[in-house]
Amino acid sequence: MAGPLPIGPFSMPMYRDFVPKKIRPWIYLCFLMVFQLSGGIYLGSLANMMGTTSLMREDITMVGMCAAVGVAMPFPFLFKFKFRFTNKQLLLFWTSVLIFCNFACMYTRSLPLLCLLSFIAGFAKLGGTFECASNIQLWMAPGRDFTIFFPLLYIFVLGNKSFSSWVAVQITYFFGSWQMMHWFMIGLLLIVFLSVFVLTKNIRIIPKTPMLAMDVLGCILWSLVLLEGVWLFTYGEYYNWFDAEVFRMMFAGWIVTIYLCIGRMLNIRHPYIEAKAFTYKGFIPLIIMFIAAEVMNSTPKVLQSAFTGAMGWGALATSRFSLLEVVGTIIGCLFVLLWIKFLKQKYTHLLILGFSALLAYQVLMYFLIAPDVNIEKVYAPTILRSAGYAIFFTSLTIYLEELMPFNHFFMGLTIVGFIRNGLFGSMTTGAFSYALRKLEASAMTYSIPYRGPDVMMVAVKQIFGCICILGFVFLLLMLLYDLEPVRKGYKKMPSWNSVGSALRRSVNYVLARK
Repeated sequence: MAGPLPIGPFSMPMYRDFVPKKIRPWIYLCFLMVFQLSGGIYLGSLANMMGTTSLMREDITMVGMCAAVGVAMPFPFLFKFKFRFTNKQLLLFWTSVLIFCNFACMYTRSLPLLCLLSFIAGFAKLGGTFECASNIQLWMAPGRDFTIFFPLLYIFVLGNKSFSSWVAVQITYFFGSWQMMHWFMIGLLLIVFLSVFVLTKNIRIIPKTPMLAMDVLGCILWSLVLLEGVWLFTYGEYYNWFDAEVFRMMFAGWIVTIYLCIGRMLNIRHPYIEAKAFTYKGFIPLIIMFIAAEVMNSTPKVLQSAFTGAMGWGALATSRFSLLEVVGTIIGCLFVLLWIKFLKQKYTHLLILGFSALLAYQVLMYFLIAPDVNIEKVYAPTILRSAGYAIFFTSLTIYLEELMPFNHFFMGLTIVGFIRNGLFGSMTTGAFSYALRKLEASAMTYSIPYRGPDVMMVAVKQIFGCICILGFVFLLLMLLYDLEPVRKGYKKMPSWNSVGSALRRSVNYVLARK
């Protein structure tokens, strides 16, 4: 049923009356954390999965990346879901999907089916996160001020990614089975399901809106573009790139899918991503900065992992880095909040500080890599990198919200998701793996008198050195480029009523044309 739009102090009318008002938003914040912890599979237990299944490292990585791609895809549909279904219906649905995917992934050995389940789990993860976050947004940031909301939200979004990995490692180690992480998440999700079922009721604050003008085919095509690209750069080293026929066929299919996506975007009225979203002044430099951040933040996936492997540090020891990343994320997000909201300083200086922290990690790792280094010496660079990434990514997202109008902002988040949640991370990982193999082979060819682990460290050090040079060049360009918001003041975000009215006008226009 539809209810009146709440006016006055923050309230959550979907709760039943017996739930104390003071704890209502905290319950949804706990739900949000559970959604962020969930997924199809958990890469923190990758080694254990390889030991108990017939899947290779590349296979499990591909399944995990499918979940990351799934997280990037729902953005253009989220408000259509919100204005069609009630909060209770959506939370129960997304929770049920995640429970099913967690259970099915434990017993599925078909790689294509695992990839599909993982993609669906990622889609449901973001759906549940959005539904929780959108209902406590006014509690986190009165007035829907995104300069407050995004720094607080990304503490959980960026932080829980690392925390989930740490939890998976601990549970897998102490229980001896990667499946226990799935049972743990199923238990948490069941608690969320029962809590939503008991504590909330079906209530609407905005009239129901039909789900029209949804380009589902466009979503599928763009998903294929990302998944095919991820496959190419995940399996590139395994198939020796273009030497394998299957790789050449997949590359050709990738080009065709990109062509179909662009053609559809330019030739239908309501595409999944509108071409106009790419035309805003400052958008392309913004995307370049997101790409630079991903390149600088991708080095731990290959280079630091290779280094820790050469040092013989086990999974339990290296899992400490995940907790340190959480600490760095909290520091970075709170620093963004302090800088923008309270000190009211420039974006340019904040971005330079964030990128400098990312670059400092590369420089410190270059000088730290040695056979006798202690694990404790890597702690500070890890915190510095995660803090820098949180500063850079959060401030760029706030700038994106300032740059684009509300109707294109979620398309912009989708495009950013293409960079962060899959494709460019896989590209940099594939490039680093290729460079590492070539440099190791070159060192062995010239008979450098080192042991195998030492040769690995030399190669890792060389790549870190190259990244440092590229990072300094990019930092210099940032110092020369003045990136400031297109508005002198922060724009006022539209109310839920105005968003719903705009969506209904769009639906009425589609119905009139039919």
